[in-house]
Amino acid sequence: MAERSTISWVFDIISPFAYLAFHDLARLPPQVELRFVPVLLAGMLSHFGQKGPAEIPSKRRFTYRFVLWRARQMGLPMRFPPAHPFNPLAALRLVVAAGSDRRAAGLVLDAVFRDGRDVTDPQVVADLARQLGLADAGRAVSDPRVKQQLRDNTDWAISLGVFGVPTLVIDDELFWGHDACGMALDYLADGRAFRDPQMQAVAALRVGAERGR
Repeated sequence: MAERSTISWVFDIISPFAYLAFHDLARLPPQVELRFVPVLLAGMLSHFGQKGPAEIPSKRRFTYRFVLWRARQMGLPMRFPPAHPFNPLAALRLVVAAGSDRRAAGLVLDAVFRDGRDVTDPQVVADLARQLGLADAGRAVSDPRVKQQLRDNTDWAISLGVFGVPTLVIDDELFWGHDACGMALDYLADGRAFRDPQMQAVAALRVGAERGR
C-alpha cells in the first residue's frame, strides 16, 4: 500500500453500527493514520432529508435485532442502553473534549453498547469524564469550543457528502456502514479497481424516475 494522508472515521455515539465498526478498525493496515471525527447524525439526516432507522417502526425492530445478531457473529458483547434513540450531545462533546482519539471513542461507545449505560445521565457522563481524565464533565460538555468543534465536524462531513455513520473517508471516497471495512481495505490495497469502466458507469448512472415531493 502506498503512503497516503490521514483516513477519517466519521461516527456518532448514537449508532450501534459505530460500536460494531469500531472493533473492525483494527483490520486497517498499521501504517494508516486514523482520525476520529465525532458528528451529530441528526444534523446530517436533516441536511439530506432522511429518516433515521429508528424513526420507522418496522425498520427500528429489524435494526436492533440485526445489530444484536451481528454482534454475536463478531463475538462482541452487546447490551442496549435503557432507551434508543437518545440525545447523544453530551457523549459526543465528551469525546471531543477528550481529544477525539481512539481511547475516547472506544470508551464511550463501549459504555453505551457494551455496558448499556445511559449517557444522558449526568452521573454517567461524569464517571466517563473521570475515566478520560476530565475533572469537570459539566464544564467540558458546555465549553463553547467543544460545541463548535462538533458543529464543524458535522459540517465538514456534510460538505464531503457523508450521509450516514459510521463512514470511513479515504481520499475522496466514502465507505459507509460497519460492513464496508472490507471494501475500504480493497481500496487501500489497490484503488485502481474502483476506477474501472464499470465502477465509473454505475457512479454516473442516470436517474430514471423520482418520487413525488
